[in-house]
Amino acid sequence: MAQQKQSSLQKADLTQSDFEPLQVNDAEAEKIAGESTSYWKDAWRRFRKNKLALFGIVVIVLLAIASFAGGPISGQNYYENSLMKSNQPPSSEHWFGTDNLGRDVFARTWYGAKISLFIGLMAALIDLIIGIIWGAVAGFFGGKVDEYMMRIADILYGVPYLLVVILLMVIMPQGLWTLIIAMTITGWINMARIVRGQVMQLRSEEYVMASQSLGASNSRLLFRHLVPNTMGPVLVTLTLTIPNAIFTEAFLSYLGLGVPAPLASWGTMSSDALPALQYYPYQLFFPAFFICLTMLAFNVIGDGMRDALDPKER
Repeated sequence: MAQQKQSSLQKADLTQSDFEPLQVNDAEAEKIAGESTSYWKDAWRRFRKNKLALFGIVVIVLLAIASFAGGPISGQNYYENSLMKSNQPPSSEHWFGTDNLGRDVFARTWYGAKISLFIGLMAALIDLIIGIIWGAVAGFFGGKVDEYMMRIADILYGVPYLLVVILLMVIMPQGLWTLIIAMTITGWINMARIVRGQVMQLRSEEYVMASQSLGASNSRLLFRHLVPNTMGPVLVTLTLTIPNAIFTEAFLSYLGLGVPAPLASWGTMSSDALPALQYYPYQLFFPAFFICLTMLAFNVIGDGMRDALDPKER
């Protein structure tokens, strides 16, 4: 046992060559061992690992393609009616059946997808633009400016949403843009609050102070430094705003305040199919199914973006 211990100590003896510095040239010393990555590249790398979020993107892309190609593929129009073909079940001629006026449910479903997705995207885009400008200005200047702007937002937020829609329907003609305007009058407030909180947190950072000391204007500070750094929470909120707008359109259409005939949306189709639900359930199943599928897809995308853009997860 003692001999084994002595031999191991002899093997561990150090020589003078063990303390000599390594000869490394300048090129090897400056060589980067790992590939540098930006914040957005790292976020995309983590987002790709979320299979459910990728599934949501695939679903939205397929729905968008089908909204344009669904009608021509079936060879039917969404507005042509024939009482002789009313309430027919799904068949080789009418893949999703027909409604009470003999209109093809398959063609109307995909035309409704176009209308519903357009309303959701436009409402979210308007909320994004107004919310970013309002929240960034309020959070950056603070003081009285912030106090007045956010109190205005609080007053608008307290107005009943359905009352706003009904008043607009009375003042303006019923149509697609009337519905979008009604949805965005108060829909931007949540986005503005998120942007305001982010800007108030970021305006005391060192790079903002450095830009101010170099003479950067307020507009440059806002839209070159502060707003781009709020894009993580903003994008997550945006992806959750779209399904909320689609559901709101379906709810208003169900109450008879949606898009007028002969336009079709998933909400108007659900409203038209409800009286005959007991006898022709397929007329309600297809629009309701695609409403649920679209909302699920956008929500899982939003959850995936939230996890990918969270700096704590890096």
